[in-house]
Amino acid sequence: MKHDFVHESRPGRVVFAVGARTRLPEEIDHLGLNNLMVVCTPGQADLAAELTSPLGDKVAELYPHATMHVPVAVASKGIARSREIDADGCIAIGGGSAIGLAKAIAKDTGLPIIALPTTYAGSEMTTVWGLTNAGRKTTGRDPRVLPVTVVYDPQLTVTLPPALSVTSGMNALAHSAEALYAPDCSPITALIAAESARAIASALPRLVADPRDIDARSDALYGAWLAGSALGSTTMSLHHKLCHILGGTFDLPHAETHTAVLPHVLAVNLPAASTARTALETALGTTEPSVHLFHLAQDLGAEMSLKALGMPEDGLQTVIDQTIAAPYANPTPVAEADLHHLLGNALLGAAPTTRPGASQ
Repeated sequence: MKHDFVHESRPGRVVFAVGARTRLPEEIDHLGLNNLMVVCTPGQADLAAELTSPLGDKVAELYPHATMHVPVAVASKGIARSREIDADGCIAIGGGSAIGLAKAIAKDTGLPIIALPTTYAGSEMTTVWGLTNAGRKTTGRDPRVLPVTVVYDPQLTVTLPPALSVTSGMNALAHSAEALYAPDCSPITALIAAESARAIASALPRLVADPRDIDARSDALYGAWLAGSALGSTTMSLHHKLCHILGGTFDLPHAETHTAVLPHVLAVNLPAASTARTALETALGTTEPSVHLFHLAQDLGAEMSLKALGMPEDGLQTVIDQTIAAPYANPTPVAEADLHHLLGNALLGAAPTTRPGASQ
C-alpha cells in the first residue's frame, strides 16, 4: 500500500479517569496558574463552584455567562472581564457553550484553557473557534484556543439527561464521520475517527437504558475525546457547514441540529467516499450508515425534524444560498437541488434518501 499523507498532532494534556475532577488542583499547580477565571453557563454555576472550590483563592472569578453559539457581545464582555481581573488562565466547565466562550477569550488574550467537559461535544480537542453576530456564525482555527489540559471525568456526564446525551453523542459522531472523508484525513486520523464512531454508537443505547451506567458514560466520553481529536486534525465538510448556518441563522440548538442533519449529509456524501463508507459500515455494523444513524437517534428519542427544532419552512432557501456562496471541502459536488432534497427531508424529519436522478 502506498502512503502519501500529512498528519499533525495537536499539543495538549489529557487526564481521563472516573473521578479525574479531583485532580484539578494538581493540574493547576502543574501549569503554575494562580489567578483563574472560571467560565460556565448559568445552569452550571453551582457545579463549577463545587469543582473549583479546592483551588481556593486561585479562583479570581466565577463567570457563569456562557451562552449557545457564543454571541460576539457575550465574548466581548468575557474578554474585557478577564483583563479587568488580570486572569492568568481560564477554566471551562460544561459543554460547547462554556468551552466556546473560553476559546473566544483565549483567542483575544492568549490565556491558557483548562477544560472539564460535561457533555460529548468534543470541541475541547480542537483549535476551532466560533462566534455569532447578526444571525451569522463565523468560525476559524487558532492554536491559542486549544486547551492546554483537558480533564475527562465520566462522572461529570452522569447527570446529562438521556435525550441530551444522545444528541451530544451524535454531534461528536458527526465530527468523526466527516473526518473520514476529509481531504486531509491521514491514516492515523481515520483510525481515531472509526474507533470514535464505534465507541459512541455502542454507548448511546446503553446509557439511555441506564443513565447511571458509568461504563457506558466512559465509552461515550472516550468516543467524544477521539471525535474531537479527529475534528481538530481535519477539514470539515458539508455537514458542519450546514449546521453552522442553521445554528447561526435560526438559533437552533447545536447538538440537536447536528443529530437531525447528519444522516442526510451522509446519504449524499458516502456514495462518493468509499473508504469512509467502509470504515463506518465496520464501525457501526451496518451496510447503510446513514439510515442506521437516523434510526439509532430516532429510536433513542432524538427529534429528527428541523421544523420541530425551530426552523421555519421558508428558511430553506436562505440556508441554501449561504451554503453555495461559501466554498467548503466535500467529497462530491452538491447542487442546489441536492440541498433542497437533503434539507427538505431534514426539515420534516423523514428518513434519509438519495435524490432521484442525483449522480453518484
